[in-house]
Amino acid sequence: MARKAAQSQTFNVAIVAQHGRLTYEALLFAASLRHYDPDFQGRLLVAEPQPGPLWPKDPSIQNPDARAALEDMGAEIIPFESKHFGAAYPYGNKIEMLSALPKGEPFVFFDTDTLITGPLSTVPFDFDRPSASLRREGTWPEPQLYGPGYTGLWKSLYDRFGLDFESSLDLNQPDEYWRRYLYFNAGFFYGRCPDVFGERFLSYALEIRDNPPVELCAQVFDPWLDQIALPLVIHSLGGGRDTLPEGLLDGSISCHYRLLPLLYARESDAVIEALETITAPNKLKKVLKGSNAIKRIIYQKRGEKVRALFDQDHLPRKEQAIRNRIKKNGFWMR
Repeated sequence: MARKAAQSQTFNVAIVAQHGRLTYEALLFAASLRHYDPDFQGRLLVAEPQPGPLWPKDPSIQNPDARAALEDMGAEIIPFESKHFGAAYPYGNKIEMLSALPKGEPFVFFDTDTLITGPLSTVPFDFDRPSASLRREGTWPEPQLYGPGYTGLWKSLYDRFGLDFESSLDLNQPDEYWRRYLYFNAGFFYGRCPDVFGERFLSYALEIRDNPPVELCAQVFDPWLDQIALPLVIHSLGGGRDTLPEGLLDGSISCHYRLLPLLYARESDAVIEALETITAPNKLKKVLKGSNAIKRIIYQKRGEKVRALFDQDHLPRKEQAIRNRIKKNGFWMR
């Protein structure tokens, strides 16, 4: 049972934007936040990786019109250095950018491919009990035939970091079923202090990458490293699953759509309406048309053709099957 937080609380929202698709996703995110939560009192922080030795190409936002549009919507673009991941593991951005956020101020991080579809400021976050998205599949680990099962694999990590494994388990789920073990999608997460959260996130991720327990010798860490470390961080800071009321984030308040073809294939009519509402104003439309995917899927109505391929009440169980059908019909775009 989630505890109720104070009715009124101020927190920062953070996303990462860089050159290419994420620039345009950041515009959609900012527009949706401003439209669907006009009373939001916190700061919208757009973390921007800077050029450096870990990036063969400049990762920063290079479209001046997009930068100006973000700032017009009240976003603050804050630079950060990539010291450990960079182009080799771009998901590491969400770990390294935490060091650039204001210390000691509660934060909610969202993947850029997210829409805000309701009043985010009304969500009763308990920042002393951090959590993350439960909209996930059992992507990691993959127990091997002659190796440890889920319990042995996860316990090796809890032991490595001196954490209590038993208290992380969902005992309503059967032994050796992936949902029994604390696992999140990193599409959103939140906490009391980004510096504390980020320092631990970085420490755990680097230890897993560079010096994993022997039990994990057959496991693949790319692209799952952030999602392997995240539950350990959250558990270590006193958080866990079910610290938020159901149905808000990844529900009525936010939608992690991942890619626009997937949004049209499987999200609700309300999410489609939200997307088309925020992209209608001409001033923003001129900038968004710089993205070929947005131009064709939203403005040239390719998204409607994608939606017609599926019965949204009876979608394929696996995301890969949805992707394959879209690709087969020639409508896939990133």
